[in-house]
Amino acid sequence: MNMTASKIIVIGNEKGGSGKSTTAMHLAVSLMRAGHRVACMDLDIRQGTLTRYFENRENFATKNKLTVPMPSMIAVDRAWLKLDDDDAETRLYDLLRRLEGEIDVVIIDAPGSDTQLSRIAHSFADQLITPMNDSFVDFDVLARVNYDTGAVETPSHYSEMVWSQKMLRAKRDGGSINWIVMRNRLGHAHAHNRKKVERALNELSSRIGFKLVSGFSERVIFRELFVQGLTLMDLAELGDGQRNLTKGGFSMSHVAARQEVRALVDALEL
Repeated sequence: MNMTASKIIVIGNEKGGSGKSTTAMHLAVSLMRAGHRVACMDLDIRQGTLTRYFENRENFATKNKLTVPMPSMIAVDRAWLKLDDDDAETRLYDLLRRLEGEIDVVIIDAPGSDTQLSRIAHSFADQLITPMNDSFVDFDVLARVNYDTGAVETPSHYSEMVWSQKMLRAKRDGGSINWIVMRNRLGHAHAHNRKKVERALNELSSRIGFKLVSGFSERVIFRELFVQGLTLMDLAELGDGQRNLTKGGFSMSHVAARQEVRALVDALEL
């Protein structure tokens, strides 16, 4: 099989609450506003957070007569969960191939658990983004750490899964997966613990091959915008009167958060 011409970005982490859907939404809108044709696939069939995010966006825009960019949504239903590995791989490949020439970037939001569909989706990634909260609780998904010394002992289950999907990707079409680990919710508290996490991540990145980038800080605005289905990239484009619809203007905190999104896009080097 040859990969499609569309760039495939998978947002993956087997731990819930790491900010995958928020990352996917802001990345999609940022790329659309930069002129890319974007499609989104929500593989978290049970939770469906990214799907609901875009439903909220469409409803809010219709109600308030706003024009906002919308991606093509790729429908995935529960029937996919019953497919065996070969059938799921073939179906996903055929679906992505049909997007060739029509879509520039496909963003796949993987579930926060280990499923066969998630594993197969990882194997199609050109870019894999793994958001993680800045703590050893989240780091445990990537590797086991000696908590006395802070030294990395062995890669964990998710890292091993990513490695196996890299091998599958190379065997399928000779392609490679560019893995980015994104540190979310960086705060000022617990500075000593944060430095230990950073040291462990730097050690692990050289061992198993991922790029480490700063992600999104703990900002209320990221959660508040979910109801409207909007992003920080939208707020900068709305007029003053339209911004009032979002329960507030455009503050310096929004400017800083918007820059965090831009930094992630830059890290992708699309």
